[in-house]
Amino acid sequence: MGEIVGVGLIAHVPTIMLPVQTRMELNEGKDSTLVAGLEKLRADVFESDEYDTVIVLDSHWASTVEFIVTSQERRHGLFTSEELPRGMHGVPFDYRGDPELAELIGAQDEKNGTWITPIDDPDLPVMYATINLWKYLGEGLPDKKWISVSLCQTATDEDFLRAGRAIGEAIAKSDRRVILLASGALSHTFYKLRELRKHEMADPSHIFSETARVADCERLDWFTAGDHARVLETMPAFHKVRPEGMFGHWLLTIGAIGEEACTAPGVLYSEYENSIGTGQVHVWFPRPEDGFPAAKNLVLSRE
Repeated sequence: MGEIVGVGLIAHVPTIMLPVQTRMELNEGKDSTLVAGLEKLRADVFESDEYDTVIVLDSHWASTVEFIVTSQERRHGLFTSEELPRGMHGVPFDYRGDPELAELIGAQDEKNGTWITPIDDPDLPVMYATINLWKYLGEGLPDKKWISVSLCQTATDEDFLRAGRAIGEAIAKSDRRVILLASGALSHTFYKLRELRKHEMADPSHIFSETARVADCERLDWFTAGDHARVLETMPAFHKVRPEGMFGHWLLTIGAIGEEACTAPGVLYSEYENSIGTGQVHVWFPRPEDGFPAAKNLVLSRE
């Protein structure tokens, strides 16, 4: 029986890919804590033998009529961002996929009332919400497999949860030890072009609005306390501050690990930071001693 061995809400902001000197120039002579956090997370978790596959819930990959999971044997090439080519261009990547797990995820969709399609097209684009995290956490670890899941832009909160349940069920039916990475931000409103260069510093005082900053900090308190039920209960209020990707990256994740039954407390691997108005942070949720609720119960309860 497979299991989820750890979960992260992880920021993928483009600034982490800039040279350190450039990062410090943008941040009043200090480096972003997001970089040190990724380096520590790699040392603490990703350089271990405790997992086989990483699933990235990719908030930059918007599909429309279904969720999509990558199912190639291998993904490799050079990545240049269509959004920010000045900072992310010609980035080499080369990692193994996990087609067996991807196909198993796709096979659980109908029974969970959703649509998830594995795609193995070698020309399928890859997004920087996956590549940036792989560069820090996966590069140089050739035995580890990485796959990505899209966020369906027509999905509701319930649709994200259903797809997450399918992911959790597939993992439970597999022989894989899996890490889930919810790759994306909290609140996510940018300053307008003529204003944004005044707000490139990491200090949270530059978050787009006080309402957004307070909403983010509430959820960080709930995450560190393991109060995932409260996060789910207050999603309608959180949508008002426009979380990245409708917060689908996190909803998919919590759907896979038990929803309101999950009480795993999170550990901050960075400070809460601003990125031109948006709320960015790394939160890691280690596997509880008795496992995440979904990993133990999904197969038995849903069959």
